[in-house]
Amino acid sequence: MKIVIVGHVDHGKSTLVGRLIHDTDSLPEGKLAQIKASCLKRGMPFEWSFLMDALQAERDQGITIDTTQIWFKTLLRNYLIIDAPGHKEFLKNMISGAAQSEAALLIIDAKEGVREQSKRHGYLLHLLGVRQIAVLVNKMDAVDYSEAVFRQIEQEYRAYLQEIGVQPTFIIPISARAGENITVKSSPLQWYKGVSVIEALDSFIPTPSLKELPLRFPVQDVYKFDERRIIAGRIESGTLGVGDEILFSPGNQKVKIASIETWNEPASPSSASAGQSVGITLHDQIFVERGQVASHVSDAPFLTNRFRARLFWLGHNPLVRHKRYKLKIGTTEIVAELAVIEKIVDTNDLAQRKAEQVENGSVAEVIFQLRGQVALDAFVDNPRTGRFVVLEGYEVCGGGIMDLEGFTNQRQSIKSTHITPVHSRITPQQRALLNHHQGGILWLTGLSGSGKSTLALELQRRLFAKGYQVTLLDGDTIRSGLNRDLGFSAEDRAENIRRISEVAKLFAEAGMIAIAAFISPTQETRDKARQIGGHYFHEIYVKADVETCKQRDPKGLYTKAIQGEIAEFTGISAPYEIPVQPDMEIDTASLDIDACVAKLLDYVQEKLVDVAQEQDYSIMGGI
Repeated sequence: MKIVIVGHVDHGKSTLVGRLIHDTDSLPEGKLAQIKASCLKRGMPFEWSFLMDALQAERDQGITIDTTQIWFKTLLRNYLIIDAPGHKEFLKNMISGAAQSEAALLIIDAKEGVREQSKRHGYLLHLLGVRQIAVLVNKMDAVDYSEAVFRQIEQEYRAYLQEIGVQPTFIIPISARAGENITVKSSPLQWYKGVSVIEALDSFIPTPSLKELPLRFPVQDVYKFDERRIIAGRIESGTLGVGDEILFSPGNQKVKIASIETWNEPASPSSASAGQSVGITLHDQIFVERGQVASHVSDAPFLTNRFRARLFWLGHNPLVRHKRYKLKIGTTEIVAELAVIEKIVDTNDLAQRKAEQVENGSVAEVIFQLRGQVALDAFVDNPRTGRFVVLEGYEVCGGGIMDLEGFTNQRQSIKSTHITPVHSRITPQQRALLNHHQGGILWLTGLSGSGKSTLALELQRRLFAKGYQVTLLDGDTIRSGLNRDLGFSAEDRAENIRRISEVAKLFAEAGMIAIAAFISPTQETRDKARQIGGHYFHEIYVKADVETCKQRDPKGLYTKAIQGEIAEFTGISAPYEIPVQPDMEIDTASLDIDACVAKLLDYVQEKLVDVAQEQDYSIMGGI
């Protein structure tokens, strides 16, 4: 279990940790003698804190600067103690320590009482989501083990914590220097009937195993070795295995894991889990980049461009409303605007106020507006992926936890009953009069390698040379942009065609000739495209048998499909349904490109140009 120790400077954190590792017999052999000899050599009195304060600067100054981690054990379990600095100047290091912990020991000096920094630390633990807290009132020997002093501090600090929604698990009187109430009950503290520090630690409940949480695999980098593309990263939570179908967010690409790659291992494992840094290869070569998050489809992260945060600001400059900053969420770095400052919380008296900026050392509840969609989790659902930091320049200036309550998961389709389409005030006839042709959708369907893209490109060039308004929608181009979130399952193929059909219709309605070159292998999907396109739609079957397409194989896809490298490949492992009644058929196996394009130009002339010219006369006659 990871425990963070926090408290004001000189309240005895390092001394407590020194006693803990000594009194539980967790010290490496000879360590105590080594420290004592070092103190004697330098003419310094021995301090228990020297067991922790390994940095020379800390020994010279007598304060803890960096977070220090050390293991110790009880009969119940092992502990990783994170000793975090308490001085205000070193709060950044304290945050990094507290962010890793499952529970906290918060120390207050009995002689000094509750200080501003004590309250700040209490709120900071709350801010970072630490819920198991034992407050230790230290240096009871300095106040003659007075019960009255302890009760006053207990009452004051408990009331403070309850105001911010924190319930301390224990409040314990101790003397770290004298070793009172650390591992066993203390004689000078007979009036205290509660637990010792060790008993309190052993009563803390470990957080659920990260393996039990949903899979979160942020992409750190993508490497290419030989023919393999290895997606590397650290599994923050959950488990992944070979054959699992995973979802990359925010792109929404579904794909199966082909293999798990590790370093310095004799064989590739079949699974990996939280805490492991691994690489994975995929069955389909989809576009994946740093910052995306892999999850299982059933437990995908929240997708949003807006979230609420409880934030602690440590920048030299104020955090300013409407200013842009860079946020780091896992491996994702994204520009964000501070959209709303809901409230500033004074950690001294908990007073809340409105402001246009957040000053150094302040706590605030804010809303960030991101420049794009990001996959993330609320902190309460997944502490590993529910935290973030704010960068200004190259410096970490703040951090906090994310709250998604009240925000919409943008991954889900939002259907509104309050949609009113806006119709153009420019009629199709007016557009045809200006363009000298009607708008239309030339839907080229056929096998891969049949010549669809070749014909589409040449047809576009020749129509443009005639002065026609023309655009080209190509399958690979659309899938690298608009439809990059879709895979090649039957459902995704159908959605791919639906979206393209809607886009093509928009172009046609704008008076353009939209050339759409897509395999669109089933009659059902083409019928739906015709339904969407309406009278603009023209189905053109680019005919070529499989053997001809294999011989052409311009992209090498047939070879890979035959070797089993591409699943569900149309014409090899997936069927192509020949159009029943296409508006036009072009046999590219028997005609050369010029003859094919000539036929297409004749079709455009008849269906889109001549008809438009007839309408021109009608309109002119009306004028």
